[in-house]
Amino acid sequence: MKKILIVDDEVNIGLLLSKFLIRNSFIVETTTSGSSAMEYLSKQKFDLVLCDYRLEDTDGKEMLIKIKESYPSTGVIIITGYSDIKLAVELIKLGAYDYITKPLYPDEILNTINKAIETQIALNQYNSEAGTSENKKDKAAKQVQAETGEFVVGQSSASRELMKQIMLVAPTSYSVILTGESGTGKESVAKTIHLNSPRKDKPFIAMDCGSLTKELAGSEFFGHEKGSFTGALYTKIGHFEMANGGTLFLDEVGNLSYDIQAALLRTVQERKIKRIGSTKEIDLDVRIIVATNENLGESIQKGRFREDLYHRFNEFSIHLPPISERGRDIMVFASTFLVMANQELNRNVKGFSAEVEDCFLTYNWPGNVRELKNVVRRAALSTETEEIQLKALPLEISTYAKAAAIENAVGNSITRSTPSNKPKNLKEAALEAEYEAILNVLREVNFNKTKAAKILNIDRKTLYNKMKAIDAENE
Repeated sequence: MKKILIVDDEVNIGLLLSKFLIRNSFIVETTTSGSSAMEYLSKQKFDLVLCDYRLEDTDGKEMLIKIKESYPSTGVIIITGYSDIKLAVELIKLGAYDYITKPLYPDEILNTINKAIETQIALNQYNSEAGTSENKKDKAAKQVQAETGEFVVGQSSASRELMKQIMLVAPTSYSVILTGESGTGKESVAKTIHLNSPRKDKPFIAMDCGSLTKELAGSEFFGHEKGSFTGALYTKIGHFEMANGGTLFLDEVGNLSYDIQAALLRTVQERKIKRIGSTKEIDLDVRIIVATNENLGESIQKGRFREDLYHRFNEFSIHLPPISERGRDIMVFASTFLVMANQELNRNVKGFSAEVEDCFLTYNWPGNVRELKNVVRRAALSTETEEIQLKALPLEISTYAKAAAIENAVGNSITRSTPSNKPKNLKEAALEAEYEAILNVLREVNFNKTKAAKILNIDRKTLYNKMKAIDAENE
């Protein structure tokens, strides 16, 4: 569990924020002064400090400088009731992850905290690797895998080629397009590029374009001035301005509206922005990395994506292969995720049984790295032995593997032309036909149980029970 220190001289705010974060599985300590906060930090290790800018004995800027000097592995977010853009930019340049204006909104503050901790972990990993005698390629290969959990370097040819491309483009200022299926770890690759670039000490700001509405996109990208539109209760810094000097990562960029694409094109070309409601231009020095699981070429042909913007982004492109194309690297991923799960859950699961390993290498992983990580975490939680066993895996994975094994056995049997000597009664024949029908449908829909149940015209629970019965029958 991650540990957070709240520093705010308004006791009620500290108390409310503490209760909210505890409900969201954080360990929280609160204090009301800068001096007591530094005392807490000297005795305990914190992942993040949420610090009010105005304190009785100091201010947020002084606290930020002290924390970064004495405890550089701790992330810092500054909270204030006063909106000051120049100060916000200065604090971010000094090392603060973000500068948040009160009132605090639960979903927004939780998302910011999670992103801040994730970014600090990646930076800590980079700095740790930089202090060793490993060569540059080995250092880059390991710098984020232990904590971000999505970028793990393996030994397959696909993995080696991916690492080669990352190391080639990282030292440049090129804009990069990352393509690949959902769940292949595009954000982690973007972080790896950032951490191996001259901008590594500057902000890395990630933005999910898939969740943006047309109305909010302009404000999120460029920021706005207080009173510039209905509901603009305070001045907001946009993501471009937050990332100034560093890297801006735009995920699912293909989902942006055509109007916002036009505004982005002007920003990328001119390297300047204006906050909504302002006439002042702000100079930008931002590296842009975008990601998509769509074919942008097709989107251009259908008029959904601007060709000129595509070419602005496409100074370099990297394709992330699905995990099913990375061979035994699947077990490298799985082992890494097991180490992380042990740390998270305080367990000591040492590995995977041979049957589980076979399942992992046979299954097609439609959810890619993200699906594998979740499967390992769930299995580690339910495992009481030294090894994860087959029964700890979801049914769709174990059933898929068994179906593949049966197909291979049937194929071998046909090749040898060995007839079956065992007669089947009517009940056995019916069960076998049902078994084959269920497996065929499951394979067609990549073992999506909801879709399979709909095609088979049964409810999901009935399908689950039948899968369980099949699973038991073949044990």
